[in-house]
Parts: sequence; C-alpha cells; structure tokens
Amino acid sequence: MTARPKIRCAIYTRKSSEEGLDQDFNSLDAQHEACAAYIASQRHEGWKPLPQRYDDGGLSGGTLDRPALQRLLAEVDAGRIDMVVVYKIDRLTRSLADFARLVERLEAAGCSFVSVTQAFNTSSSMGRLTLNVLLSFAQFEREVTAERIRDKIAASKKKGLWMGGNLPLGYDNHPDPKTRTLVINSTEAAIVRRIFDLYAELGCLRRVAESAAAEGLRSKRRLRADGRVTGDRPMSRGQIHFLLRNPVYLGRIRHKEKSWPGLHEAIIDGDLWKRVQDMLGAAARRSRRQGDASNGGKARDREAWLTAKLQDETGDRLTPTHTLRNGRRLRYYVSNRLISCGTDPTGWRLPGPALEKAIVNVVAAHLEHAATSHRILATPDASTAGTMAPRMRTLLDRIAGFDGALCGDLVNRGSLRRGRIEMELDASVLARELALAEKDLHPDLLHVTAAFDLRRRGVEARIVVGDIRPSPDPYLRAMLVRAHGWAHELRSGTGVSEIARREKVPDSYIRTRSQIAFLSPGIQSAILEGSQPPELTQKRLVSNTLPLDWAEQERLLGFREA
Repeated sequence: MTARPKIRCAIYTRKSSEEGLDQDFNSLDAQHEACAAYIASQRHEGWKPLPQRYDDGGLSGGTLDRPALQRLLAEVDAGRIDMVVVYKIDRLTRSLADFARLVERLEAAGCSFVSVTQAFNTSSSMGRLTLNVLLSFAQFEREVTAERIRDKIAASKKKGLWMGGNLPLGYDNHPDPKTRTLVINSTEAAIVRRIFDLYAELGCLRRVAESAAAEGLRSKRRLRADGRVTGDRPMSRGQIHFLLRNPVYLGRIRHKEKSWPGLHEAIIDGDLWKRVQDMLGAAARRSRRQGDASNGGKARDREAWLTAKLQDETGDRLTPTHTLRNGRRLRYYVSNRLISCGTDPTGWRLPGPALEKAIVNVVAAHLEHAATSHRILATPDASTAGTMAPRMRTLLDRIAGFDGALCGDLVNRGSLRRGRIEMELDASVLARELALAEKDLHPDLLHVTAAFDLRRRGVEARIVVGDIRPSPDPYLRAMLVRAHGWAHELRSGTGVSEIARREKVPDSYIRTRSQIAFLSPGIQSAILEGSQPPELTQKRLVSNTLPLDWAEQERLLGFREA
C-alpha cells in the first residue's frame, strides 16, 4: 500500500487592530490554535503543519502589502507550501480583486487554501463560488465600516472635537488622551500671533516669510512614529499661507469646506482674523487679474492649476516650482518640505504637465463611468436622461480639451500616497456645469479614487494614474516593424554587413535590434497595441540578450510575475 503524499500546511493569521496583541494569548494565537487543530484532524490525509508562523497583527485586510503574507506568498512561489490554512477567509483578504489574484497565484504554484470555520477550500468550483459570495459580503462590510468611520469623524467635528492629524503650530494635544481637544502651547502661540501681525502690517507673503526668518520664527517640531524629527525650520510662503487660512486659530474645527465651533481656545481674535482673510482674498484676486492681463486670460489653462489642491501622504502640500534646462523651462509639483527643508527621500517631485494631464484623464474617466452607470443623480430620473447625456458630454469634451481653469475649479482637494490617489470634486462647480442643484448630485460623484504610480523610462519619469490605457510607443513600434524586415532579409541570405551598409549603421546595430523580431507573440502584440509595461524601452530590449523561451522573455520584461 502506497503512503499518502505529505501536504505541507502553512497557517496564516491576521488581526486588523493592535488592541490586545500584547496579551500572553491573543487573537492571533487563538486563530493559530484553531488552524493547528484542524490540520491535526486531517493527519490521515497526509496534512503536516509547517513550523513557521505567518502572523500579521494590526494590519488591514484591504491590501496585500502585509509582511507575513508576502513571506508566505514567497514560500508558495518557491514550491515549499501545498496548503494555506486560515481561520476565516476574510483573514486572508477582504477584497474580491485581491482574492482573484491570490487564487490565480496559488493555483499557478499548485497550492490551495482552506478556511477551517467555513468548511470549504479552493480545490473545487463550488468552493470558489462560495468564497466569492463570502468575499462580497466581507468587502461590503469593510466599505460600510469605512463609511461609518467617516460619518463618525464628521459628526465629532461638528461637536468641536479634535479628531487627530498633524498638530497645528500653537497647539498641543490635551494631556488626557480621552479628551479630544487642543490646548494652547504658549511659546508657539506667540509665533502664530506674530505671523498674523506681520501679514496685517506687510500684506505680502514673501516679505512676511523674510521677516519671520530674520526674527527666528520656525515651524512646529514634530517627532514621527519612526523616530524621525521634522519641522523646526524657517517657514516657507506656502506654510505661512496655510497657517493664515487655518480656522483652528479662530477656535474652529474644519471639516472639508465647512468649519464648526471647536472646544479649544482661540489664539487669534475675530477682528484680526477677518482683516487678514480680507487681505488674502484681495491679494488672490489681484494676482489672478495680473495673470489674466499678461497671459490673455489663460494663465490657469496653461500652468500650475493644481496649486494648493494636492497633498502627499504626510499632509504636506504639493507646491509648483520650475527649473531651466538647456533653455527649457521644466515645471514640477514638489512636496513643500523639499523647498523649505531641503532633501527628503520621502518627498514627491512630479513633472507638472504629466501630473496635470493624468489628473484630467482620471477625472474624465470617473465622470464618464458615472454617466454610463447612471450615478450622476442621487435619484435617477428617466425624464432627464435625454438632457443629462449631452450636458455630461459637453463637460467631458471641455475636460478632454485640457481646460485647466475648469479642471482647477472642479478639483477641490486631493491626496497622494504610494499606489493611490484620492480626490474630492467641488459640488457647486459640478452642479453648475451640469445645470443641477447640488442636492441632486449622487454622493459617489464627488469622490474620485484611482491607482497611482511613478515609473521610470530611462531618465524619463512617467506617471501612471488609474487604469493603464494603451499608449503605443511610436519608436518602439517602428523598431519592431524594421526588425521584422531585417529578420526576413537575414533568413533570405542577406548578410548583416550588407544591411548595415544600406541603413548606414554599424553591424552591431542590426544584430542587437533584429532580435526584437523574435520576441514572444504576446510581447509583440502588446508593443503594437501600446499595452506594454511603461518601463519597457528600446534600450532595455537591445541591451540584454533575450532568452529563446517566450515565457522566460515575458518574465524578464515584466509581463509576468517572476
């Protein structure tokens, strides 16, 4: 009688919050114990537990970027795990999209997984169907929980509570962690009052920044969770402008475009606040008039219409800047700390035109998707469908025409982080363009989220936002066509030197580039369609000796996971 093959089982556990993880026996231990007992019950089937533990404590199931899970997947890819055992399927993931990728990756490695409390596994079609149903409910639960958290934050701010975030200069957290309010830091409050007084006296951000630096006024010193110290530096004009606009100094709590009376004490009195806001408004109007006069009324159409709209994952605003290179003016949006504090590897430096084009594309795609899925109106009305479609098409045409003034008005605010961009659209502008009342807009219409990545093509930085649409590379596509012509000549007996003389290039040029004709059909189709990875360049193709195996080519060039 032949012995049953051993099935190597790895146990994966996860807990969303860090609460209770310091206990001797916590939720992760309970999950591990239940999974180990289930594996023991399957010993007659050849199941054998592996000694390594894969525990992710305090991490959300909404992403696969978890240390223990990545270690587990690496072992699966290496063929050292046959079965992944979890307590419940939502411990592995709460996202349907992530689940589909996980199942594909596990099946490719010949690995399955089982949920010990839900009595199914992925080795059968019925098990996969059940998993999809359960994951749909898990994802729904996660989204509902996120909505509840957002609603709770909004309700708490209406009551004047401080709900966390970067502490503003002039305030500290209350000594009692259960008391959600701010207390005045007398030393920093004096700096805030001085900044307001300087602007009321000088009326110019540049002169205020110069005077503040001369007087030694500095930004708030912050100790990050990783031990880094930031701040405590001279303030830039952008930081001063943000400080002067922050209603927290008037004793109010801001939530999106509204502010509510806070429980904390004000640093600035109402008269000074109003005078400074009037001066800032007048300066902004004056700046726009000057820009319109000098640029034919199209200054915002062309440059920096995302100013004061975006911030990075630290809450730092992205500030427009430029540099001159070979007589060309190159625009960028950079994290403000790169201007005021110097080098910071965590700061963003994004090419301005590319970022603006990417934002235009993702806003247009969002509105177009809302139109096709009938999510423009809060309550769909068949009687208005005939008039709504042309209004939305007109709006999309204007956005696609790169109307910077319109896009600048539409985007209220946004935030970037590695892998994600989130934006809020201005309800009043959108309602005006669609000839609707704000209350009639669908709530989802104002919230835009998309994937975000910054990739390199040689020295060129390419922004990838949202779904990657086919974008053929004309040089790469032309080289593929030429390579096929050369390969045909070589097969017909024409020598490399003869082709090189005719093309007026070295022999090595023909040898290295003709190999492009022998790429896999999938790679060649992607080049022709423009769906190749952004980092795939002609230089990368000709600088490497490509393997003959098509699957190996696709792995080497980023079409498949290694």
